[in-house]
Amino acid sequence: MGRRVSAHGWVSCMILAALAAPSFSPAQSGPAAKAGDTVERTAFGKLDGGTTVDQFTLTNSTGSIVRIITYGATVTQLWVPNRAGKSGDVVLGFDQFDSYIRNPAWFGSVVGRVANRIAKGRFTLDGKQYSLEINDPPNTLHSGWKDLSRVVWKAEPVTVSHGAAVKFTYLSRDGDEGFPGNLNASVTYTLTDADELNLVYSARTDKATPVNLTHHSYFNLGGAADILHDIVYLNADYYTPVDSTLIPTGEIAPVKGTPLDFTRPTAIGARIAEMKGNPGGYDHNFVLNGEAGKLKLAARVLDPVSGRQLEMWTTEPGVQFYTGNSLDGSLVGKGGVHYQKHAGLSLEAQHFPDSVNQPRFPSTILRPGAAYHQETIYKFSTR
Repeated sequence: MGRRVSAHGWVSCMILAALAAPSFSPAQSGPAAKAGDTVERTAFGKLDGGTTVDQFTLTNSTGSIVRIITYGATVTQLWVPNRAGKSGDVVLGFDQFDSYIRNPAWFGSVVGRVANRIAKGRFTLDGKQYSLEINDPPNTLHSGWKDLSRVVWKAEPVTVSHGAAVKFTYLSRDGDEGFPGNLNASVTYTLTDADELNLVYSARTDKATPVNLTHHSYFNLGGAADILHDIVYLNADYYTPVDSTLIPTGEIAPVKGTPLDFTRPTAIGARIAEMKGNPGGYDHNFVLNGEAGKLKLAARVLDPVSGRQLEMWTTEPGVQFYTGNSLDGSLVGKGGVHYQKHAGLSLEAQHFPDSVNQPRFPSTILRPGAAYHQETIYKFSTR
């Protein structure tokens, strides 16, 4: 067995490597900053049927920028400064709209109706069984290949204080993706003057249906080839163990004594080699400390090279921490860069995977007369 390197020493080595690593961001100097909070709307592409897909550019008073397209309410770019004040794009994505049509990794999209996995693509609700597309055999992942990330949402700017905002709305018809009920869903993105990307989701239905929306950006705070040197804190003492197909067993287990313990800030790569089996890295739901429905700190990520720090706050009971294990270089992203394994990380605020089949988990069932609400904040700063 080889010599075990301490987390501190491992990070030091990785910092030196990251300094020499090529950046995947197309232009780290960033777009020209504008004074004040602004929202601009431009055409981004067209579907085969002629439907126009627009892009909204939100700029805050400090010059940070987020770009979001109406296809999948998808974040395509997110520019924030490093510790030297230099702006960089911190999300994975594509230069061309056609690549978002395929988008097998859900880069930057709003995912639903039900994010994460449903066992064997089946669930029973009020005595009736429903069948879904099996797109992650033998299970359904993110509701199949025709989920809310692959439709064109309506969008309009909204007025907020101390920021710029756009509200996206979509009516998912009864039977869409195999789910019951007409679901009116919305998500409002706000880029605040404090460099927070604030997402507020809401939904209503006319029939009982499961709802578990999330946001699926892949973050790379420093523009390095991978995110293994990033230091992560997760506000979670427990997680939901999974079987070989990544479906929860129903157990809620402590992270202590496992490589999933991020209750103390730890480099992602420090113990990732201990993650044996199907994930090939981290792809787990963490049970957040604190009360569900109340805004709380869920995660903190620090890139020690750029000094960029990301905090995630959410009202959801869980977060799926994913380290881009399935990326293999086949996807050509911004600037012609091939995204390799661990090129980005996702922090997906959510209810637990397969909750619709797991009576011990917090319920995802939305009924007529009730309102679905979720708030998630990605806050950027430097250290």
